[in-house]
Amino acid sequence: MQHSMISSSLAAVSLRDLALVQAVHRHGSFNSAARAMHISPSGLSHQVQKVEQALGGPVFERGGRKIVPTAGGRRLLEQIDAVLAAAEHLQQVARAGSVAFGGELRLGVPASLGPYLLPHLIAPFPQHFAGARLSLSEGKPRGLLRRLHEGELDAVLAPPPATAPSGIASRPLFFEPWEIMLRADHPLAGKPTVALSQLDAGDATVMAEYHPDGEPTAGQVQDVSLESLAALVELRGGYALVPALARDRLASIPSVTLAKIRGPAPGREIALYWREATPWHDDLQSFAELLRQIARRRPGLRLLD
Repeated sequence: MQHSMISSSLAAVSLRDLALVQAVHRHGSFNSAARAMHISPSGLSHQVQKVEQALGGPVFERGGRKIVPTAGGRRLLEQIDAVLAAAEHLQQVARAGSVAFGGELRLGVPASLGPYLLPHLIAPFPQHFAGARLSLSEGKPRGLLRRLHEGELDAVLAPPPATAPSGIASRPLFFEPWEIMLRADHPLAGKPTVALSQLDAGDATVMAEYHPDGEPTAGQVQDVSLESLAALVELRGGYALVPALARDRLASIPSVTLAKIRGPAPGREIALYWREATPWHDDLQSFAELLRQIARRRPGLRLLD
């Protein structure tokens, strides 16, 4: 019989304790991590010290403005991440089988897509995946993909990232063209179509997430909601490029008008991403097909192969 080589002190460390250590590393602050993990800062500090004692050395340097790992701590944090990822996978496998997604799909959606796509998804989802709950998180594409990689989300809708993350599978869904949003008193306002050549690129107010590889060379870059983008166009004039799915919502704002782009329109590709290690490949492929069915019925969207 093989005896366990795990010390009694390490055996007393729980997955929750390891998740607390991971949270401190992610937030770079005991106070921020404590708020995120719903624990007092003193309680968090005590649990981290418990893990450090069990591992035989400090994980973090203390005393600076930002908590950073020690040289040895960086190696330990890699293993802590692996242990927590394995535990998450074990839980998913245990839940998989009788109910799609093990009973819950944690879906991440960019804030510039969610309010305009999700209303078309809420009703058909339980019809296709009986017994499964859809839990939604909004954010920036890069942050959502990071949370997917770390196991906080099960799937993410997003444009292709600048660098493909390792261990992540994807299914292309649809291409969404941009439309032009103008202030109501703009000389081109009211025209059904406008060519980009009719506009000065320097007058553009651009969403930061449209440029995953870096900032555009012209225009003012903003990291706001599309409704706030409309308010900026009202204040500054000029124009903004907005996704086609947001047309109905933005067209109801009296201070701005929308026009389709004459000629080939730029836009964004949207894909569904999930971890390769997930036990729900079949469920996620079915979910991707549902999203493609929804996109097929939305004006202006083009399905991707």
